[in-house]
Amino acid sequence: MKRAALHNLGCKVNAYETQAMRQLLEQAGYEIVPFDEKADVYVINTCSVTNIADRKSRQMLHRARRLNPQAVLVAAGCYVQAAGADVLEEGIADIILGNNKKEHLLVMLDEYEKKQSPVRDFEDINDGKKEYERLSISRTTEHTRAFIKIQDGCNQFCSYCIIPYARGRVRSRQAQDVLEEVRTLARQGCKEVVLTGIHISSYGTDLSDCSKEPTNDKLLRLIAQIHDVAGICRIRLGSLEPGIVTERFAQTLSAMEKVCPHFHLSLQSGCDTVLKRMNRKYDTEQYAQKCQILRKYFSHPAITTDVIVGFPQETEEEFLKTRQFLEQMYFYEMHIFKYSQRKGTKAAAMSGQIQEAVKARRSAALLALGEEMSAAYRQSLIGSQKSVLLEETFVYDGKRYETGYTKEYLKVAVASGQNRSNHIVRGTVTGQLTKDVYLMVEF
Repeated sequence: MKRAALHNLGCKVNAYETQAMRQLLEQAGYEIVPFDEKADVYVINTCSVTNIADRKSRQMLHRARRLNPQAVLVAAGCYVQAAGADVLEEGIADIILGNNKKEHLLVMLDEYEKKQSPVRDFEDINDGKKEYERLSISRTTEHTRAFIKIQDGCNQFCSYCIIPYARGRVRSRQAQDVLEEVRTLARQGCKEVVLTGIHISSYGTDLSDCSKEPTNDKLLRLIAQIHDVAGICRIRLGSLEPGIVTERFAQTLSAMEKVCPHFHLSLQSGCDTVLKRMNRKYDTEQYAQKCQILRKYFSHPAITTDVIVGFPQETEEEFLKTRQFLEQMYFYEMHIFKYSQRKGTKAAAMSGQIQEAVKARRSAALLALGEEMSAAYRQSLIGSQKSVLLEETFVYDGKRYETGYTKEYLKVAVASGQNRSNHIVRGTVTGQLTKDVYLMVEF
């Protein structure tokens, strides 16, 4: 039996695709081993969202080559797609799989074995005529939670982002394929699904059907269909663009009890002039209105966001406006990124690139603010009654607990002598156990 090892870099979409490739290899008879063990085939699903991601992708490719110089090395994904000819000329992999080509992994392994020379399945992904790649999973390694990819690609072209060039235009997965996968996972015992994609707010914009419903309704209809799947108890949504949040969108979601009040609403900057340079499609007033709508229809929802500091030409005044806006919005969590200059994007050619020391200072300030807001949000849940999907055991101060997450994604611990992984229990959040874990007493 041949041995294969896989390594994933980057986002949840990449993680889903890596899991799908793993299952393709398993179905072909490969034994899957940890990445640091000797294998006959190494598959690295690369990332290119930042320069650091590019570097990590190259490092992992070279590491795999050192682990077993005779192994077949497969480089797949965004770094491969964005770097294009550079990767091919470097000759750092035996098989190159561009985006939308990962479903061909086994075919390319067979072709390499016949030729015994480098092969590639790689093409321009930006012609707008590509179909959704037929990848799927039949089980999940997390057991309790599954990430479900519902779309690929992005048409937004934010000035700092390379992903539309690496992932191509929007391609939505047929609802029936999504539902078939969800039902399969539910039969395996999975209770929670997370809908993910490169830009899920655009789900359905490329799908032609007889209905004349608004684009938002296509995503709502898909969520409603998943809501009806027996065995699925929770539905989380991946990152949303502010524009999709309307009164009707939020009200419809709030009527579905399985939808978690946990929303990642992408921001990037709290200053209108910076948002304009970023080519974002909203201003801070509109963004604030979207948060207000979510808070109108959901009781104390957990709203998280992304923020980029040190965008080209960002002045101290613009940064302070961002900080003030973040304080007003009161987020559960913030993911803070220092701007990374990406070759091929409009922002990379802008004047006024910010020094790394300034980026680091601004990043540190917002990270500290994020910690304060996160702690305040979690403390506000003390005394509330919540349901928790248990996932694993946890020993603290000599006592045994089971831990899991509320619908808001607060990690809580329940004192227990049992093993009830993948069970939902209810109780009252009574206090803080550790920095990141809160204590819950069952009813």
